[in-house]
Amino acid sequence: MAWKSRTRSLQVFDTELSADSVEWCPVPCSHDVLACGTYQLQKGAGEEDATTSRTGRLYLFEFRDEGSMSPPLTELQRIDTEAILDLKWCHVPLSGRAVLGMAAATGALQLYTLSDNQEGSRSLHTLSSLEVGVERLALSLDWSTGRMDSSDVRVVCSDSAGCVSVLSLAEGTLTALSQWKAHDFEAWISAFSYWDTQLVYSGGDDCKLKGWDLRVGPSRPTFTSEKHSMGVCSIHSNPHQEHIVATGSYDEQVLLWDGRNMQQPLSESAMGGGVWRLKWHPTYQHLLLAACMHNDFHILNCGQVLGGGGGVCPVAASYILHNSLAYGADWSRLSLEKPSPSSPAPAEPKESIRESGGHLRIQYESPTASFDTSLEDDAGGYIPESIAAGSIPHTASPDANPEGEAPSLSCLLASCSFYDHMLHVWRWDWTPDDP
Repeated sequence: MAWKSRTRSLQVFDTELSADSVEWCPVPCSHDVLACGTYQLQKGAGEEDATTSRTGRLYLFEFRDEGSMSPPLTELQRIDTEAILDLKWCHVPLSGRAVLGMAAATGALQLYTLSDNQEGSRSLHTLSSLEVGVERLALSLDWSTGRMDSSDVRVVCSDSAGCVSVLSLAEGTLTALSQWKAHDFEAWISAFSYWDTQLVYSGGDDCKLKGWDLRVGPSRPTFTSEKHSMGVCSIHSNPHQEHIVATGSYDEQVLLWDGRNMQQPLSESAMGGGVWRLKWHPTYQHLLLAACMHNDFHILNCGQVLGGGGGVCPVAASYILHNSLAYGADWSRLSLEKPSPSSPAPAEPKESIRESGGHLRIQYESPTASFDTSLEDDAGGYIPESIAAGSIPHTASPDANPEGEAPSLSCLLASCSFYDHMLHVWRWDWTPDDP
């Protein structure tokens, strides 16, 4: 079956500082909440001043799809803080509230609660903080709650000293349970197996992927893989299919694994850029989102591999409107209306846009000249999608749904890029051709 795949930009937001992490809230009633983290290295003012500092900012947004003439994102809050390396929401509410975890350049793991304020809006408030080590950067975190299980809430964190830490959260306070030296250099990523949260995976700049069983202690790993030829910087356990794990590396490869046999991956897919983050779709087990640093953002259809067929995971869609390193990416659980059967409004010619709004502040041009679109005017105003039709058709021919999922999808996503400090919110529509 042939498929039509289309990505459309909904809004672009300038984060001012370099953006490296975006996370949609997975907790029911807060699916419209988006967090974005930034990381900025500040160098000394003079030539002889070699001092550097790292600063960051945490943004909180609300998404409202109220029509094509209104920007869907509303900024709720910004918090100037330490430089942020990673953000992750706990998948379940804790004491009735959503909780956001932040890995900071100070070596601290910080938690915030999402609360309603007196004005009827929502904001983040500090819950707890714990330093995982001095003179190191906290690089990543993951919650044990990936399958929406709240029976044993823990956090795993990796750092620039090559260590992995496991922490518990009881009565709103973080407590360190264990910490060990896992990698020779930076431990870029750590993650739970969502099916057995006593198992932890880690990846480091020593090019090694390792597994750890917390029941027997971290004296030695349960496995060590060197299938990646460069630093391992992304790991995500599939919350829908047991034993399935995705890993990514600076070697530009996405590997899919069966956790029962970590000697050989199920699949190897070349992405054309270092794979900084991987995210399985929250509902559809075969869709995998990849942030590929020098090669944009891509959605992989892993249905054939997960069905036992092996091979390479084909790209179902790509989002290429960023102009810098593709770092942060995430799926939203927010429902979107299915696309209408009619064709979208045609893009207005570029010249007429200039006549209506003057010179455009943010402009993207496809390397293949397949589109040319602008999303903000020189005053930073929002230009609706009917005028700035920043869409690129992508066609793939993946297998039909392996588990009987609905054949038509409309997904909301967010992504961010580093040096151009941009946050993008976009949608992906994936529908079969008419018979």
